[in-house]
Amino acid sequence: MSERWTLPAELTASADSWLEKLQEALTREGIERPETLLEGAPNAPEATEFNAELRYVLATSEFVAKTLSINPGHLAALARGELFRAQTEDDIAALATKLAECADQAALDRTLRLARNRAMVRIIWRDFTRAASMTETTAELSAVADTMIHGALNWHYRALIERFGEPVGQSSGAVQPLVVLGMGKLGARELNVSSDIDLIFSYPEAGETNGEKKTLSNQEFFIRLGQKLIQSLDANNADGFVFRVDMRLRPHGQSGALVQNFDAMESYYQSQGRDWERYAMIKARPVAWVAGGEPACDELMQLLAPFTYRQYVDFSVIESLRAMKGLINRQVQRKGMDSDVKLGVGGIREVEFVVQLFQLIRGGRDLALRERQVCKLLPLLEQEKYLPDGAGKQLLEAYVFLRNTEHAIQGYQDRQTQSLPADELGCLRLARVMGYPDWAAFFADLEIHRERVNNEFQQVIADPDSEHEVDSESLDAWFSVWEATGPDEQALEVLREANWVNAERVLALLEDLRQSRPVLSMQASSRTRLDAFMPRLLHALDQAPEIEAAEGLKRVLPFVEAVARRSAYLVLLVENPTAMQQLVRLSAASPWIADQLAAHPILLDELLTPESLYAPPAKDELRDEMRREVLRMSWDDLEGHMESLRYFRSAHALRVAASEVTGALALMKVSDYLTYIAEVILEHVLAVAWENMVARHGYPCRKDGTQEREPNLIIVGYGKLGGIELGHGSDLDLVFIHDTDTQGSTDGDKSVDNQTFYTRLCQRMIHIITTQMASGQLYEVDMRLRPSGNSGMLVTSLAAYEKYQFTEAWTWEHQAAVRARPVAGDQTLMERFAKVREAVLVKPRDEPALRRDVIEMREKMRAHLGSANGDRQLFHLKQDAGGIVDIEFMVQYAVLAWAQKAPELTQYTDNIRILETLEQVGLMAAETVAQLIEAYKAYRSTGHRLALQRQEAVLQGEDEFASERRQVIDVWQALMLSPDQT
Repeated sequence: MSERWTLPAELTASADSWLEKLQEALTREGIERPETLLEGAPNAPEATEFNAELRYVLATSEFVAKTLSINPGHLAALARGELFRAQTEDDIAALATKLAECADQAALDRTLRLARNRAMVRIIWRDFTRAASMTETTAELSAVADTMIHGALNWHYRALIERFGEPVGQSSGAVQPLVVLGMGKLGARELNVSSDIDLIFSYPEAGETNGEKKTLSNQEFFIRLGQKLIQSLDANNADGFVFRVDMRLRPHGQSGALVQNFDAMESYYQSQGRDWERYAMIKARPVAWVAGGEPACDELMQLLAPFTYRQYVDFSVIESLRAMKGLINRQVQRKGMDSDVKLGVGGIREVEFVVQLFQLIRGGRDLALRERQVCKLLPLLEQEKYLPDGAGKQLLEAYVFLRNTEHAIQGYQDRQTQSLPADELGCLRLARVMGYPDWAAFFADLEIHRERVNNEFQQVIADPDSEHEVDSESLDAWFSVWEATGPDEQALEVLREANWVNAERVLALLEDLRQSRPVLSMQASSRTRLDAFMPRLLHALDQAPEIEAAEGLKRVLPFVEAVARRSAYLVLLVENPTAMQQLVRLSAASPWIADQLAAHPILLDELLTPESLYAPPAKDELRDEMRREVLRMSWDDLEGHMESLRYFRSAHALRVAASEVTGALALMKVSDYLTYIAEVILEHVLAVAWENMVARHGYPCRKDGTQEREPNLIIVGYGKLGGIELGHGSDLDLVFIHDTDTQGSTDGDKSVDNQTFYTRLCQRMIHIITTQMASGQLYEVDMRLRPSGNSGMLVTSLAAYEKYQFTEAWTWEHQAAVRARPVAGDQTLMERFAKVREAVLVKPRDEPALRRDVIEMREKMRAHLGSANGDRQLFHLKQDAGGIVDIEFMVQYAVLAWAQKAPELTQYTDNIRILETLEQVGLMAAETVAQLIEAYKAYRSTGHRLALQRQEAVLQGEDEFASERRQVIDVWQALMLSPDQT
């Protein structure tokens, strides 16, 4: 008997317990002992060897142990021979036949799951016992997946054409097949033992089915087919699941159509495809198709090739790869994933990146590089001198080791994780599967492989920009300042020679830092990092022209205290002088930014690339970044989504603040950008909340019994969000509107009526947005502008909203509607809301009564919110006479009073474009409009600046904005108090 099967004492109890349960299950099946199953089996081992292997596998894979205990028939079938040989084409053909012969969907789904479980037992057994190599394991798993996808697809296709006929092309008249693209590891035939499968569905040509009784468009037909396929593979029932299906790599991700025709696919990838989608497309492979669809598969791959591979040597991908790896590193650091053998430093992903980089750079010219499998490409890259001699071999050895480790982790409980175990028993179990006597021996080799991978990865993507070196003499001088105690003359001399004012104050600040609790409690290694960091910080402050150095030091020190116990951030700054410069520059420019970095030091990552820090992305790019951030996150990981959303918001808030304080972004663009951030976040919040609610209650149903597969709801932004005028720290004024059938209910096991469903959906969204987490909250949310305010329903139907606006709403609520704008949700409902809003705004009104209402509300606000006691030496930018709210109220009055004769006034929700429209339609003089716009911009710009300086929007001195205030007051007087004279 092989010594490999000898178990340490710690695993013996588990093995014995599972063996006893298995024996009980076998006994119920009339099987006396496991080894009796071997009788007549070809290639079977000796009974003692088999029993030892069985015990070993039960101890190292809880999934295998549970599966065999529940269904011992799997072991009986496998022991006849399949367990002791490689998978054959006959095995795959038999599985395909079995799927095709299923009588109904229930039989299909059960057959898929039983076959999957049996295949997984066999594959994990052979992998853990090293009867199969890593590449055999991944190839066999991929073949099983291909067969199951193909079989389920064609079964459902046959069932659907019986109901609706065959889908026929509008131009060609030919029957249209569905092509299923496998992405990622499935596409490369590298599937691991607990992979999800990434799929994209496409078909060649639009048209409709040729059914006799009922027809569907090809799009509708293939959407139904795709949904049926996903359900058969992904649904988890008493028999388990087949594969977790992830469709988020399709064009436009979760918000995109489930199925697209070839023209739409080509248009998307050629006009909107991102660099990271090029990386994903490298591994794309047709894994299933409707019978006769082979030519369509070839056509689709030819169509996608120009997007993936450029016809020139494309070095532009290096920067995008750096950015992608940076994003992954931020996720790893933020989520504590250092022990992740896939995403962590030196992990599987870095090997894949090395390979994919060369593929994208040179794959357009060198067709050999279009191979999908890493294990085949690494030797080729070394052979073709893309990698140094020996590097390809080392990376291949590391890759095989890491993939085997991944399989050992996942095969234990059939869980999709790549994290090393945290418990001692789990560590020992993993080490034994990997062929090591203990954890220490395994981990030592793991670290060697990870170091080799990371070294090669860093060489491949090394940044050529290595300027910023500081000479050692200068560092020594600044180190003397850092370590000085008391009024040290040498340190004072260094500071005076550098023209630092308040030198004594600087030394006192440094002494306070050294004596602070975080610094005193630092470990020796962390203190060494701090000692390396501080001289470089002082040098960077000395080189910064933006601020007096002592004041800059005072602003940065809270950050230093905050990261003292997480000294990896200090290392980041020492090794990236660019980030150090940005830290000093931005902290000098804005206490708000300094506070953000101190509260969320993870944001330091944003300082590494100034080109992106000071170049905020457009809204579509924000959507794309959000999509990539959460791409691999399951919908039920609510906390993970909430953390990702908070990081996304904080990172982009930092970018916009940095762009604003450095003058890289004008006021209007600042507000646009802050608004875009909120809108993209709200879109994803709605998607997450919807998926959570559907998982719990099922889909809401319409009167005709069909499902609402997407939210029949919109989020309406009011106030600054609706007006595209968000500032730093703005809250969100939101109203939720649905158009569901309130008499209907959901179709899940825990069914609720549709009104309750949508109410809970909105509650879940508010929870996601407002919950205070370690990384803060997303936004404060104000729901008081909904119909009937705090006493009204949380979500209302569009019909009820319309009725309220016409019969019950106060004038101030119609004022608020001027700035109401849908920001997320169903597009059709958005358009219907816009018509309701327009009808409300163009309603004829009694102008004198309207004027009285607006003036009365304005006076109440000024009395409660303006500067204290009307002090003329103070000017509240927003609330005092001549300020922002006066302009906003005049704009709202103008829309409500004159939209009946000039409906163009309802087109926009932001004050500046409404003012411009008032001029265009001849209702306000050009000079008046120019004065109001300039005053409004000046006020808001100053308000933004004060917010970034952590100051109130109240100015001292009677002369502050005296001219602008006078002009605004004069217009108010003419428009609101003396209208007959205007």
